[in-house]
Amino acid sequence: MPAPRSFTLATPIDQLEGVPARAVPGLRQLGITNLGKLIAHLPLRHERLEAEAPVAELQADRIVSARGEITATRTNPRRPRPRFEAVLMDGTTRLDLVWFNALYLRDKIKPGMRLRVQGKTKRYGPGLQIANPKFEILSEQAEPASTAERVRPVYPASERIKSQTIEKIIEANLPRALPLLTDHLPPALLERRNLPSLGRAYEMVHHPQNADDALRGLRRLAYDELLLLQLGVHMKRAHLREQLKAPAFVRNSEIDRRIRARLPFRLTPSQDAAIDEITADLCRTTPTNRLLQGDVGSGKTAVALYAMLLAVAAGHQAALMAPTELLAEQHHATVRSLLHDSKVEIRYLGSSLDEADRARSLKDSESGRAAIVIGTHALLQETVRFRSLGLAVIDEQHRFGVHQRAALRQKAADARTTPHVIVMTATPIPRTLALTMFGDLDVSVIHGMPPGRSPIQTRIVPRTRRDEVYEFVRQRLQKEEQAFVVVPAINSRETETGDSVRTVTGVRELVRELELGALRGIPIASLHGRMSAAERTATMMRFRSGQIRCLVATTIVEVGVDVPDATLMVIEHAGNFGLAQLHQLRGRVGRGSKPGVCLLIADEDDPDSPNTTARGRLDLLASTNDGFALAEGDWQMRGSGGFFDERQSGLSTLRVADLIRDRDLLELARRDAREWIAKSPALADPAEALVLRRLLKTFGTQLGLVAVG
Repeated sequence: MPAPRSFTLATPIDQLEGVPARAVPGLRQLGITNLGKLIAHLPLRHERLEAEAPVAELQADRIVSARGEITATRTNPRRPRPRFEAVLMDGTTRLDLVWFNALYLRDKIKPGMRLRVQGKTKRYGPGLQIANPKFEILSEQAEPASTAERVRPVYPASERIKSQTIEKIIEANLPRALPLLTDHLPPALLERRNLPSLGRAYEMVHHPQNADDALRGLRRLAYDELLLLQLGVHMKRAHLREQLKAPAFVRNSEIDRRIRARLPFRLTPSQDAAIDEITADLCRTTPTNRLLQGDVGSGKTAVALYAMLLAVAAGHQAALMAPTELLAEQHHATVRSLLHDSKVEIRYLGSSLDEADRARSLKDSESGRAAIVIGTHALLQETVRFRSLGLAVIDEQHRFGVHQRAALRQKAADARTTPHVIVMTATPIPRTLALTMFGDLDVSVIHGMPPGRSPIQTRIVPRTRRDEVYEFVRQRLQKEEQAFVVVPAINSRETETGDSVRTVTGVRELVRELELGALRGIPIASLHGRMSAAERTATMMRFRSGQIRCLVATTIVEVGVDVPDATLMVIEHAGNFGLAQLHQLRGRVGRGSKPGVCLLIADEDDPDSPNTTARGRLDLLASTNDGFALAEGDWQMRGSGGFFDERQSGLSTLRVADLIRDRDLLELARRDAREWIAKSPALADPAEALVLRRLLKTFGTQLGLVAVG
């Protein structure tokens, strides 16, 4: 197909120069379908190419680069290390090359070819050898040997298309693409931040003259990502605070006294401070949008209940949404217990309700008779209406996306108003992540634990000592204590790890094993997601009452389960769980007057491999009970990418920026975005049309900016 006379960033990949027909399927597989996406395909890394030198001048034990002609090849298929060997001649000097486990190269490298090779030299007989060198087959028109060090981009590739092919295609089309790139940032901002233009940044990344070039180009593109994200966050914040109104509640000494009288314990100073911050918001018509963050068991629910009762005292309704039926049921039971002799009507909405109870809850919610409505995602359904929803509380917010938060906010009966929103989390979030993911929220933190809580002892036990764990559990249960045992699955299954097959214990099999063995005669029950809501509720009631001494469960007990006499948490195959999940599970015990113990049964390969990620998580968990310290440590181990999946935050993975490496850029981007949105809250100036379009394309859906709020 003849190339078009004029090119745009939308020009299809098969119409560009230097793109062989055989490369098109591989490019499309990588999502590269046009010129714009080709240029946006950034290198994974940049590798340093040593200056080329004549073979006669090479020295042993150095990383070198050289070129020459292949004069002979040989394959040696003998096990255990089959190899492909070649001789490279530079004039009259020989360099031996060997590739292990790469017999396929006999079809790619043949005598008469010219190669550029790079690798570490070793003394080999009278000359030198390079093992597993990187190589490039040179054409007759290849550029002459470079006498200076070079930096080369290495691109994400696949079996269908190699990095070198992508590099050549980009190099052929980069000069045509760069003039088509319009910068969305004002020149004054670029000058102030000492950043290159957009076109220059892409040139530096794809065709760097040196390592500093590549770093400077990537820094501009990383700043772009962070600035667009922060512009979106601050736009949303400005819209909420300036365009919408919420009902103003009233807090006085009498209301404060009556609410506190409902709580069977004295609030901690940290809880009081959080209440002061939250109620200061609730008593204004500016909609509250606050994150209440506290470690496992720190007392967030009591703070949320205070806020809900403040809404009720002002004549409005409050809703509490939890991610699971079990947690919602727990909240419902707790709130009903605390308000059992009050005039506050409480209703529950979840999938477990029969038609009659559901109809009654819907009717009472819409009429306003139900002052507090507690439920799961069911609260978001169109059939759920409120007479005057003044406050929405979302528990374990990382299980919900921004769209669910917006949907609950839209439950206000009057379209001109919006309820206040408080989101809670017991999964501590590192400060940098909180600024990035929840920059549109104000943050309140509850530090420490309520009085009487003892630190939980955490021990890592190898699977070879598993029998000792359950003997210890038996001894403690005979002293009228209770235990959780958590496993990864409902049914046992086999998993392959390297050359070995490992059995992962399931709930059902473990219950039978313990009933017939270590815990014979002790009341045991199971709890998992395939049970009906009625079965789960009945089981939890028997566990709380002490009729069941040991509960074998999946991670369904991760949040919201509060059994004061439970002192033991045993976690089978602990390396299979994430750190935040392990910390949440550990927090289920030690909630009464007796100290808790958490025993992590690690599979044999975990304790003997201290450098593995799994072992690192377990060691970190055993070293501290501080959830905030765990969050920082976990983040350092995992990197920022893992925090941006949909389940945790609703934000897409950043393509260029890394929140650990680029913390300084994030702070700059936040400051610049805040100043920009303060002057132009909706980016409505015609000169801002391009930056707004790129913001909405990149983060609009994830941040809920299509329907702001």
